[in-house]
Amino acid sequence: MSIVKEDLAAISPDALAPAATEAKAENVGVTKASMPGVKCFVSAMLAGAFIAFGGMYFCTFLGDPTMPFAAQRMVGGICFCLGLALVLCCGAELFTGNVLLICAKASGKISWGGVLRNWGIVWLGNLAGSLLALFIIYMTNLQGMNGGAVGEAFVSVAAGKVALDPATLFFKGIMCNILVCLAVWIGFAGKTVADKVLGILLPISAFVACGFEHCVANMFFLPMGLVLNLGGFGAAGAITVGGIVYNLVLATAGNIVGGLLVGLAYWFIYRKKQEK
Repeated sequence: MSIVKEDLAAISPDALAPAATEAKAENVGVTKASMPGVKCFVSAMLAGAFIAFGGMYFCTFLGDPTMPFAAQRMVGGICFCLGLALVLCCGAELFTGNVLLICAKASGKISWGGVLRNWGIVWLGNLAGSLLALFIIYMTNLQGMNGGAVGEAFVSVAAGKVALDPATLFFKGIMCNILVCLAVWIGFAGKTVADKVLGILLPISAFVACGFEHCVANMFFLPMGLVLNLGGFGAAGAITVGGIVYNLVLATAGNIVGGLLVGLAYWFIYRKKQEK
């Protein structure tokens, strides 16, 4: 009878309890930190491309300039959820979610060297995947849809991101990854594809609707905006290489802080209970 109960618990569709989710986050962190560098990089490229696909969907929707503001932000945010749904359900290494490796580090299961190695490889892999996706998407002439309105939407989004003042950009990065890491946490807790997809919809669509800054999404939005701006979309000189670097540095820093806040908070609350 006990064996039957254990088997039923293993196949139960119920989400993991918070303490079990924290334990899973630690175990996932150990696995990620020990992943071979080449496999980690290629997996990160997939994540960069997946997030770019979400950005592609988002800007295609924004290509209708007559859409009311509230509807545009809400539905556009839901469109962007495609990216994280692919990351969580198909499996890939996303820098912003991997900030949660801090849970395994806080419990002494991995070293700072392991954490920083993973973050560095994944950040660069996400960038490479984003640029590869950019090239493929550009070659489809997506930007020409609706008489070029989709291209104008890409440039408008990118121009707004590079024009932010430093403090605003940094705190937008913090808020973004608080919501992203909460979505990833829901993904850890979920046991089915439906759990994971439904669970991420609200936090991810919220960060997009509110205009927060996600460094991996910006690895796609900003270079695409630059390429299209150089090609005649938007006001001349609206986006520069310097502006892209500026945004990515501060957005990345803010994303790290936001992820640490989520990871350390849940580690503090639920790791302590496990030790007791």
